[in-house]
Amino acid sequence: MTDVRASVLIPVKNGGPLLGEVLDTILKQQTPWPFEVIVVDSGSRDGSVELVRGRGVRCEVIPPEEFGHGRTRNFLASLAKGEFLVFLTQDAKPASAHWLRHMVEACSTEESVAGAFGPHRAHPHARHVTHCELSLHFAGFGDKLSVVRLEDKNRFAVDPGYRQWLHFFSSNNSCIRRSVWERLPLPDVAFAEDQTWALRAIEAGYGKAYAPEAMVYHSHDFGVWETLQRNFDEARSFNLYFGYRIQDSLVQALKSGVHLAKRDLGWLRSGGLRGWRLFKNAGYMSLVEMARVAGQYLGTRHDRLPAWLLRSVSRDEQLQRAGAA
Repeated sequence: MTDVRASVLIPVKNGGPLLGEVLDTILKQQTPWPFEVIVVDSGSRDGSVELVRGRGVRCEVIPPEEFGHGRTRNFLASLAKGEFLVFLTQDAKPASAHWLRHMVEACSTEESVAGAFGPHRAHPHARHVTHCELSLHFAGFGDKLSVVRLEDKNRFAVDPGYRQWLHFFSSNNSCIRRSVWERLPLPDVAFAEDQTWALRAIEAGYGKAYAPEAMVYHSHDFGVWETLQRNFDEARSFNLYFGYRIQDSLVQALKSGVHLAKRDLGWLRSGGLRGWRLFKNAGYMSLVEMARVAGQYLGTRHDRLPAWLLRSVSRDEQLQRAGAA
């Protein structure tokens, strides 16, 4: 169809200066084959469209109310020419000039691989706990290129941890084989479109690759309220789309919050904090971790909450309402 091997696809809204850094890094990627970059903007008011087009990158514009995590990425894919569809977010900056090559090589390592994903590392200015948390999470996938698929159906049916490990995927830094996307487009869901897609791909018998060298800098130091909202959206989506009940017990949620606060305290100490700085930062992280488990608890029990509370605690719904205004 085309000699373009990979299409880098980015949904954007108010990307700010970091979007320029992301695009500059992408355009400097060193690959042995041609690639393209396409952006779809959904109502930026900060000059993002001009920033993108000023770099010679194709930028299509849609109304804010038409945005959907899966829907917009499917639209991006429909515009693409590449054999491999590489998805990034506007704040995920490739860590090297070989990021794209490593991502596509992982996705093309076997014909049965539907998609690949790479690790996230915290932005240099991020808080120490964020650096530690991301490193710990992605260490669970190993340090070498690997392919996994559904091999133990009995375990898959009864072990949520095994299922979550198999279907973890991230639209912040991933690649989908075009021929698979044509059969399995991203679902039009409110949240977790990436993991929902990966679950369907795994259940359909495809493999999923992990590309440890295709790293991006992507992190958020959410505050207390944003942490609650983010975890509410995630827990609600995991319940709706996967049947998981992440925090079904208030007592267990409180225990989890205490455990996470102690973990953060250890990380802060390992980062060299002492005295008042340690006390202040540990206290703040305790609030963040309690907000995390509170969001998970509310999200797990979303079907029992009044409509006004749902509207307040869902960050994703608030962003969409703001975009439609």
